[in-house]
Amino acid sequence: MDPMSTRRSPLAMAVLSLVSEAPMHAYRMQQLIKERHKDDVVNVAQRNSVYQTIDRLLRDGLIAVRETSREENRPERTVYEPTGAGRETLKQWMRTMLSTPAREFPEFPAALAFLPALEPDEVREALQERLDRLRSRLSALDGELAEGRTFLPRLFLVETEYQRAVLETELDYVRELVDDLRAGRLTWDFRL
Repeated sequence: MDPMSTRRSPLAMAVLSLVSEAPMHAYRMQQLIKERHKDDVVNVAQRNSVYQTIDRLLRDGLIAVRETSREENRPERTVYEPTGAGRETLKQWMRTMLSTPAREFPEFPAALAFLPALEPDEVREALQERLDRLRSRLSALDGELAEGRTFLPRLFLVETEYQRAVLETELDYVRELVDDLRAGRLTWDFRL
């Protein structure tokens, strides 16, 4: 199988990146993703997804088993490392992910596309709740950035800076939308 034809995903990219840093086992990968707050950009909510991704990367020849060991009463641990094809694939994925905007389908724009399914007041109330959550998330990101800057080089905070910028833009947009609904500049009198 051509390694470059392997399905790219943020989690597969993260696994390849981590094993390129140092050979490691699946549990350590998941720990590092969470410790480094990369779970904000890589979905590791389901532990099994890391194992499924590892299986796919193994099958496609992008990672290999370095060793399998067992310590006392602990479960067997398999340590993985990248193959040459894995290192090249990671570089290609990174170039593509950085250079080419992906066509993504997040839920929020989809919900905006079908606003008439609700009454204007229901939309305004839901968006007001979203505003509260966005403000809370923005505050949390500001805290993460402030804390991170005390001990991390900026290189390791750029995805959080990006998330903050996107979140601030969304907050401004939703605030204007709520104002337009409240003032009657955006309204409808039919339902889907």
